[in-house]
Amino acid sequence: MLIVPEKELNKFPYEFYTQKRWENWLAQVKNSGFEIKESESEDQSGKESAIFVNMVDDVILACLKVIARFEKGILSDEGALEIIEQIREIVLSKVDPISDDIDLMIDSVQNSLIGTLAAFECYVLGDYEVGENLEDLIKAALEAEEDEELQIALEFTARCGASVIKGESLPDEIMAELPFGLVTEWLDGIDSIAAAMVGTDSYKQFDEEGEED
Repeated sequence: MLIVPEKELNKFPYEFYTQKRWENWLAQVKNSGFEIKESESEDQSGKESAIFVNMVDDVILACLKVIARFEKGILSDEGALEIIEQIREIVLSKVDPISDDIDLMIDSVQNSLIGTLAAFECYVLGDYEVGENLEDLIKAALEAEEDEELQIALEFTARCGASVIKGESLPDEIMAELPFGLVTEWLDGIDSIAAAMVGTDSYKQFDEEGEED
């Protein structure tokens, strides 16, 4: 861990994520004219919906930058949690209606980000156990959702996500059989964290002069 002078702790020449950045994504989505077309092939459908995947990935990479600096001692736990909360306020704020199909997709994006942000908070707080059985956590989350205990379901999901951030892998078999629901959307966000961590390690770079919107 780096030794950072107290006066320099939590200080950065840029913001990890901004309102303008989120609004730029919303503008791109609006201009895309996205429509859900059941007749399209899976490949074509994937291309059309890629912008929503990219929205989620952009938020996740910002959070991973926070975690990388937290792990190096450049950010305190309080500082990391404050930044994650700032990101939460931006990306989970109410979005003005655009179209039925786009509104549905944005709702799905925000639901997945609920799971994502809860996982990052859980990781910073250390509210999970290394080596926990992720399949058991997912089953517990699904059972809690079925019992309408959504906060408990989110806590189990967040613990699962914190383990993924630590380096664990989501169990393929149970992930392939998830029922439709909030826990599944939250876990989509966790799965996106795992994919982002495999796809790039640019978030671990510490020589930024600034961040672009």
